[in-house]
Amino acid sequence: MLKKCAICDKGALTGKVVTRKGMAKSKGGTGSKISRWTKRKFMPNLQRMRILIKGHPARVYVCTKCIKKGALQRAI
Repeated sequence: MLKKCAICDKGALTGKVVTRKGMAKSKGGTGSKISRWTKRKFMPNLQRMRILIKGHPARVYVCTKCIKKGALQRAI
């Protein structure tokens, strides 16, 4: 099962961790340069909840933004 929001399909985003070397020009240096970078993932804040989907209860992952919005109906 993919870790995605069941309501808005929010999932992981890819990005980079950038390491810079050198002093900034504003501080009297020649400017900062990118020395290396590594890939990383930005994960959404997902919570596992029991909600109603098409009238039936299901245990799914829901992002906190959808929980705050009230875009779901909790199953009892």
